Amino acid sequence: MAESMVNGHQVREVLPPGYKVEEIEIPVPWGHVAGRWWGPRNKQPVIAIHGWQDNAGTWDNLIPLLPVTTSVLCIDLPGHGLSTHYPTGMLYYIFWDGIVLLRRIIQHFKWTKVSLMGHSLGGAISFMYAASFPDEVDKIICVDIASPAVREPSTMVKTTGAGIDKILQYENLTEDKVPCYSYEEMIDIVCDAYKGSISRENCKILMKRGMMPTPAHMKRKGYFFRRDPRLKVSGLAMMSIETALEYASKVKCKVLNIRALPGQRWEKLDYYMSVVDKMRATADVRYEEVEGTHHIQLEAADRIAGIVEEFLEEY
Repeated sequence: MAESMVNGHQVREVLPPGYKVEEIEIPVPWGHVAGRWWGPRNKQPVIAIHGWQDNAGTWDNLIPLLPVTTSVLCIDLPGHGLSTHYPTGMLYYIFWDGIVLLRRIIQHFKWTKVSLMGHSLGGAISFMYAASFPDEVDKIICVDIASPAVREPSTMVKTTGAGIDKILQYENLTEDKVPCYSYEEMIDIVCDAYKGSISRENCKILMKRGMMPTPAHMKRKGYFFRRDPRLKVSGLAMMSIETALEYASKVKCKVLNIRALPGQRWEKLDYYMSVVDKMRATADVRYEEVEGTHHIQLEAADRIAGIVEEFLEEY
């Protein structure tokens, strides 16, 4: 049994014998990045990064299936989970911000050679970091993504104005205008939003870090979503396939790409595979297709745990 403080109250977790997890905070200029450090603290961990609008809880079902000696630091990206939101006036560029954040964390701990594991957005950030610092990454594991979301330039240009107006609208959202729900209503909303990718029970796992009680001074009682609403505007972070392939050509580390089937309904599956193929020219790439939803690491962790364990241990 492990206990930790989440959302201001004690949360008990039933873990397999020998497993331990600790809540940590990493200082950053605008506040802190929250994380869950699984396993030994006396060895350098794999850094695990969640998907868009998810949080570190996305790994809660997978990590306990790995050897007890595995050390994994699961972070909440800024604006997600228990991490500090960006100050008013700052924008989220999700993929690009993630590279900077990883660099901060790695320099904070003075690590020189790292291994990264990411789902969706987190996998794209891992990919971009490996391309940006090719001599400083040992391995990356990308779950159901190959690169940042690829869009045609015409689409990016067409949606820029609307995206900017939406950001300013969320920025001016006052506390009394933020939707408030009962616990069960919130779980219903989350389940509907994920469109079958996550079961109700696993939605509850994500919401341990994804929701918070309304403040005591408010008349309305219930729960808010903890994530920053500005994260909903992600269109400014996209890239063209040419840019994605150029990043792919710089990756030199060992790569494990796990694509879930049916997984994400990729608009351009050929783009996904072209990035994987491009990396093969410079990197040692292992590509695996596994039956499951986009959130396979949460929904069917047992199907990929052996693949992940083997990849981490075989080199």
